[in-house]
Amino acid sequence: MNRIIGIDLGTTNSGAAIVRDGTPIMLPHGKERIIPSVVSYNEDGEWLVGTPARNQYVLTPENTVRSIKRKMGSSDSVKLADRKFSPPEISALILRELKGIAERNLGEEVTDAVITVPAYFSDAARQATHSAGRMAGFNVRRIINEPTAAALAYGLNRMEDQMVLVYDLGGGTFDVSLVELMGGIVEVRASHGDTQLGGDDIDQLLAEDIATWFHGLHGVDLREGRRSWARLLRAAEMAKIQLSSHPYTWIKEEYITEKKGVPLHLEYEASRKNIETLIRPLLDKTMKSIQRVMDDAQVSKEQIDQVLLVGGSTHIPAVWELIGDALDTEPHSSINPEEAVALGAGVQAAIIAGETIDAILVDVTPRSLGIAVVGHFMGKDVPDQYAVLIRRNTTIPVTQEKVFYKFHPGQDTIEVEVYQGEHPIASENTELGKFKVRGLASDDFDASTEVTVKFDLDVSGMLTVTAHSRDMGKEESLTVEATSARMSEAEIMQAQKEIAKTLAQKPPQTPETLALLERARDLLADDSLDDEDRYELEMLVTEIDAAHELGDQDSLDEALPSLLDLLFDLED
Repeated sequence: MNRIIGIDLGTTNSGAAIVRDGTPIMLPHGKERIIPSVVSYNEDGEWLVGTPARNQYVLTPENTVRSIKRKMGSSDSVKLADRKFSPPEISALILRELKGIAERNLGEEVTDAVITVPAYFSDAARQATHSAGRMAGFNVRRIINEPTAAALAYGLNRMEDQMVLVYDLGGGTFDVSLVELMGGIVEVRASHGDTQLGGDDIDQLLAEDIATWFHGLHGVDLREGRRSWARLLRAAEMAKIQLSSHPYTWIKEEYITEKKGVPLHLEYEASRKNIETLIRPLLDKTMKSIQRVMDDAQVSKEQIDQVLLVGGSTHIPAVWELIGDALDTEPHSSINPEEAVALGAGVQAAIIAGETIDAILVDVTPRSLGIAVVGHFMGKDVPDQYAVLIRRNTTIPVTQEKVFYKFHPGQDTIEVEVYQGEHPIASENTELGKFKVRGLASDDFDASTEVTVKFDLDVSGMLTVTAHSRDMGKEESLTVEATSARMSEAEIMQAQKEIAKTLAQKPPQTPETLALLERARDLLADDSLDDEDRYELEMLVTEIDAAHELGDQDSLDEALPSLLDLLFDLED
């Protein structure tokens, strides 16, 4: 059976999971169950991904990229090592690292994956994520929505019927979905969200507040120095985490900047009350999304049985209090909020792989999809009207067709402009792409001038639009994708090679370490090895590989003697 893994490609952290013996589990990286979604390039010419890259950020922010997920689907680029990278390429470096982590855990090559995206991601951003997976060397079997994945992990083996609201506040994006669990079926009723709202914004608000205070005290703006601002953002993030369990915390950064050659230090006592005041407008926006999905699904708060919290930012007490007060329901986090999405992706991966899983996923599209048309009102032609073919919260996959007509006699070409959104004026929505159908009959308006437009939205939430002229047999189509992600097969293959080469630039393991690992792998190939001993040996090998990848010498110094002792016992 071909192994498929589930991946949560997050704004702040990412992780991979599988289902083992009917239970979804994370695939760890040494002692880490998730890795930071950060990519960096250091002075020694090494590419770093994960914790080493995050550590590098405060030292050389100009050589570090974080929160790249917020740029997915855009034509933006970032510069590292004198080279421009598109958002999918940076994401591919993170995915490639996760691929290696999975392979070290499973002891086999991994080629197939299910990757999650925010429910409110645009079609272009979904296509960019799919391209990133391809560049990383994956056969991307499915793109699924993050809150849906979390509900899938939560609903596994739960046979009782429940109406669950999934509140997903991650590092860079926010989603809320209303999900119905019915005897193993996970059906999404409605989704809404904001792809530019998350923990990064909370860090930014706190850092801005501290920078303003520091400027008033010293007359120096920490935002003007790249390194000082990076240190302050990192300190704000750590303070936010501390304030989730403590009412006060100190932020202390020595020599964060200087004034006229004199070092300036930062000492600031942050309070939970202050941060709650700063972020209240952000949390109020999430409550509007909750009301939106309840209205769309025609569900009252009395009908909601559980509120499932997902994403690291839901650790903030104010989130719990706001939701609890608004819905009269104590939020629920039996699954680690930072792992729930990856675990759910692992469940979906197992379902696709044909494993026996008592769950079926039914998802929806969060936004309406349609085209621009010319309407008629009070005898006048009104351009730029939005004709919806697939309405928001429609179950996917779905195909919808609609007949349209030429606008004037003699017209031999039509342009199909595809949009995503809810505004009745087409151009007020997000344009996904456009294409032309040429060679139409240029006579009068009659039945032969009709053009059928078909929207195909697949299970990954990606759209293909086809326009067909019945009279001339002309047909054109468009697969909507991000401008920066429109790559040929040859370009994707080349990107795979470049990314593989980039991440291969790591210092080699010592001959002593390699010899120990070879002895361990020889033992693992022995079928007579006891299951308990096999598990312990596999864990040590994985921990040593991960410590090498992280450059964590302390963990290596701890794990290598343990491996030597275990080999001595097993080989005796």
